[in-house]
Amino acid sequence: MTRALTHLLPIIRLFWIERRTSLALGAGLSALAMLAGVGLLGLSGWFITASAFAGVSVVSAAVFDVFAPSAGIRLLAIGRTAARYGERIVTHDATLKVLAALRERLFRGWAEPVAAAAMIRRPAKLLFRLTNDVDALDSLYLRVLVPATVALIAAFAVMVSLSFIDPMLGILAGLWLVVICLGLSVVAGRMALTPGRRRAHAMEALRARTIDLIAGQTDLAMVGQLQAQRRAIEEADRRLSEADDALNRIDSGVAAGFSLASTLLLTATLLTVAFLAKQGTIGAPAAAFALLIAFAATEPFAAMRRGALELGRTLLAARRIAPRLNPASETTGIDIPDAGYAFALRSIVAGHAEEVRPVLHDFSLSLAVGERLAVVGQSGVGKSTLLALLAGEVVATEGSVACLPTTRLTQRSELFQDTVRGNLKLAAPDADDCRLREALAAAGLLDDIETLPQGLSTWLGEGGAGLSGGQLRRLALARLFLRDTPMWLLDEPTESLDAETGRAVLERLAAAAGRSLVIATHIRREAALADRIVVLSGGRLAASADRGTPEFEMLLNRLRPD
Repeated sequence: MTRALTHLLPIIRLFWIERRTSLALGAGLSALAMLAGVGLLGLSGWFITASAFAGVSVVSAAVFDVFAPSAGIRLLAIGRTAARYGERIVTHDATLKVLAALRERLFRGWAEPVAAAAMIRRPAKLLFRLTNDVDALDSLYLRVLVPATVALIAAFAVMVSLSFIDPMLGILAGLWLVVICLGLSVVAGRMALTPGRRRAHAMEALRARTIDLIAGQTDLAMVGQLQAQRRAIEEADRRLSEADDALNRIDSGVAAGFSLASTLLLTATLLTVAFLAKQGTIGAPAAAFALLIAFAATEPFAAMRRGALELGRTLLAARRIAPRLNPASETTGIDIPDAGYAFALRSIVAGHAEEVRPVLHDFSLSLAVGERLAVVGQSGVGKSTLLALLAGEVVATEGSVACLPTTRLTQRSELFQDTVRGNLKLAAPDADDCRLREALAAAGLLDDIETLPQGLSTWLGEGGAGLSGGQLRRLALARLFLRDTPMWLLDEPTESLDAETGRAVLERLAAAAGRSLVIATHIRREAALADRIVVLSGGRLAASADRGTPEFEMLLNRLRPD
């Protein structure tokens, strides 16, 4: 529990930094509304009772002050309504703005290369973090921090109010509220931790599996896994129902506990004021005042029930989100290379986080500015890992990395349900249509796009649906041409292109004067573009050959023909 609460500190700090004034004002208005409500109930009871006794005789009725209590009642009623209205506006506005800032920070954190490389393999997880996990944190302020603050203020106010009737009654009532009622909320929160986490996990699994069923039903049908996927969804739904049942049982138990605590407090107050009234210490109006104060005392504590039930979900969301709230603290360990170099790697040990063993071992390599390098070797030897290391998507565990800014073209580029123009502008948001057409022409795709009914305004489906595989590859290449970075990292750039289009694209890549290129490839035509070829084997540099040497031609001949 203590360890889980430490994850809340960055969230609370963010809340306070972003909207400290609004959050404090919201808590103050909530406390004011509560105090006005309790005071209104107590004063109304006193006034009604006192008025009844004042009407017993003409003399008492004549001297009884009707105006001051009635004015107080009106003031408290209006104040309670205004405070409650203001509290709703201020707290919800502050919460929504804080959550918006939180989403922005999270998105920036997950847009960092190292995080993006990990999250792209589980997009449903990213979506869940940005939606449900962030939404879960609205309970932190609205249903945990504010109600707890208001409840403690209520306990103090009840203690002070009842102390005017009898000091011992006030102290015991305050202790009862803090120990029993607040204790019930704490116990409920601890009991709800496990089912709350299970509910969050089950909800995440249910959504992810449902999306997989809808998006991949064709593939699932082809491999005969539709029924298995439906059973997986049913299993997630069953676990969600079990978690809901457990939380409902806890809620029912806590509700019964609050009802019992309220009844016992009211009974004790009734017996005490009856005894004091019998002794003549207090009158009937004061007794009515004390009873109604005790009657309303547990209401602020009952408001904590929902927050206590959602505490498990809130803590889980905080544990998932807190590490990504400060993306600036993350470092990819990439320095600027010495003048004349595009990159320099020295004694590198690196691999993807999910791999048990590193892919690159004691790896050293450098590239001059403007030089074109082809990296070849069998699948799994570390070519893509090398590109990811240079792009900052993989962090070296040993050695030093120095590299100029890069743009990486992966084997599978992400395209979105948007226009052709929108997909291109991801690379250059300020590019005009003339520049976009130049990039499409460089990628050999301009004629295909111009034949579409709406040209650049043509909408593509999810994943670029509406274009062929080769066209999608060329669209990704066009985005590359829009990126004005000193070095491009190309992972089999002309794969899926026919020989003629592939050669045309490579000619345009070769014309990129002054730009350094690193090409991971199995294809001869791509490697032929390079000034130097290096061979990887087992995560190490096995061979290297410069253009114009027999070794260069020998390495070219080993590659797959065009």
